[in-house]
Amino acid sequence: MSTVARTLRTIRKTGIRDFLHQMQNIGDTKAGTYIASDRYGNKYYENLEQELPLRTRWVDYKDSEYNPDQIEPGWHAWMSYMVDKPPTEDALLRTGVRPWELTEHKPNLTMTRGAFKTYST
Repeated sequence: MSTVARTLRTIRKTGIRDFLHQMQNIGDTKAGTYIASDRYGNKYYENLEQELPLRTRWVDYKDSEYNPDQIEPGWHAWMSYMVDKPPTEDALLRTGVRPWELTEHKPNLTMTRGAFKTYST
């Protein structure tokens, strides 16, 4: 939840369009430094000065109908504060460099028709 002063400061920094986008999608107002985007179009931000501890990194999903499994493993590690450098700066976190990695992301199919079901006789 944002205070009035923080909301006005965010509108001044990001503009009214981004402010309305944030309120509709994440329900909070944030302004920070754009870090990078992943291959799915998600944008990652960081603000170390004005945010509370462990709330300094956030993602702006490409689609309004988002699912948390749309974040790649390297970006998940950065978002969870497991590593300090984002995958764009850390060679170990980049995707597509290992031969055993999946080329396409496989979504979580729980609670859908494609979910795994055990065979009962």
